[in-house]
Amino acid sequence: MNSIVGYSDRHHRLGVISLWETVFEYDTPHNRPDLSIDKKLAVADQLFFVAVEGNDVIGTLIAGYDGHRGWLYSVAVHPSVRGQGLGTALVRQAEQALTALGCLKINLQIRNTNEGVRAFYESLGYAVEHHISMGKKIESNITPPVRAG
Repeated sequence: MNSIVGYSDRHHRLGVISLWETVFEYDTPHNRPDLSIDKKLAVADQLFFVAVEGNDVIGTLIAGYDGHRGWLYSVAVHPSVRGQGLGTALVRQAEQALTALGCLKINLQIRNTNEGVRAFYESLGYAVEHHISMGKKIESNITPPVRAG
């Protein structure tokens, strides 16, 4: 049986990193799992959820809230448990948390080539909006990985 709980660095860090390395294409330094975890923990907003089965991390979702809009990030489900409703449960957990904070709208971004993920979110009521997504990397805040040893 799996459950969705708040992230605990002591209990979940290695499992989250392993899951994200399995399911995400990390092609830029600012998306490194360790850096993403550390940056989210620095915010301390309790919007980092993990799905666990026993001691194994099998799903994640990070949400963000700026006082108006909410965002969903790092939604991941281990390939061995996909299709069983875990992704939906993670999204609903985040939606409930954001709604409780007074969030007016929830946004997310996916790669335009990822039709399966698009269909998943559409099945949950999300719609493609015709906006241009822009970004700027702040290289000075992208720290190098910590090397063991």
